[in-house]
Amino acid sequence: MNEILEQSHLAEGVYELWIAAPEIARARKPGQFAMLQLDRGFGERIPLTIADSDGESIADIARMEAGARIDSVLGPLGNPTRAELFGEVACVGGGIGVAPLLPIAGAMKDAGNRVVVVEGARSKDLVILEERMRAIADVFILMTDDGSAGRKGLVTEALRELCRGGAGGTPAPDLVVGIGPPAMMKRCAETRRPFGVPTVVSLNTIMVDGTGMCGGCRVTVGGKTKSVCVDGPEFDGHEVDFDNMIRRLGSYRTQEEEARHRCRCAVEPRAPGLGLAPGGER
Repeated sequence: MNEILEQSHLAEGVYELWIAAPEIARARKPGQFAMLQLDRGFGERIPLTIADSDGESIADIARMEAGARIDSVLGPLGNPTRAELFGEVACVGGGIGVAPLLPIAGAMKDAGNRVVVVEGARSKDLVILEERMRAIADVFILMTDDGSAGRKGLVTEALRELCRGGAGGTPAPDLVVGIGPPAMMKRCAETRRPFGVPTVVSLNTIMVDGTGMCGGCRVTVGGKTKSVCVDGPEFDGHEVDFDNMIRRLGSYRTQEEEARHRCRCAVEPRAPGLGLAPGGER
């Protein structure tokens, strides 16, 4: 079990693995995540919301090729996305947050919604899963910080236009789903707040066990403490205390930098992400 069937390089520091985990594949729903562990006895447990994680172990997994095996894959964990008929749904993804957004956009489309996808990256070389997103979206908007692909600017600019009913000739969204770096999700929530558009964000906090026991993933939502692994990972973006979450994410920055130095993968401000794509029976 847990054999790597395929491994592909999507962009700088971003990899996609297809793992033989049929029970998880059959049970998982958009928005849920899995925990990977290379060494069941001593290895780091890595939470992947279909994609997105940090650390030395993630670099070890990224170097694995087809035929290798991962000792432990636990899932599906967390609550699935509430995919139902809302009307006009804007799916906003930044960086490797596009990967977990992909199945959510597909589920929203299958539920009968008109789906607008806004994908953002720092540059053309870091754009991932564009063709797959285009195949789902009724309207697709690509934004890059440097203008090397699509429009120059941030996803929040396109989102603000959408909320005003002016981007891509589409009506204002009835729901926005945003996944990406915490600072990006915070900006998206603030962008949408004046328009009163319901907002869902998927949080990528520090996580150890993934079952609600360790408390490492706790966040403040609506003034109450929540565990991302069992209460989330999706929350109302207007109620998340992003400042507190961002501070907690920096708790182990020194150790993360040391780990990246050891594995010589310190290219980005954050370590490489990895895509777990348990589609079909895989």
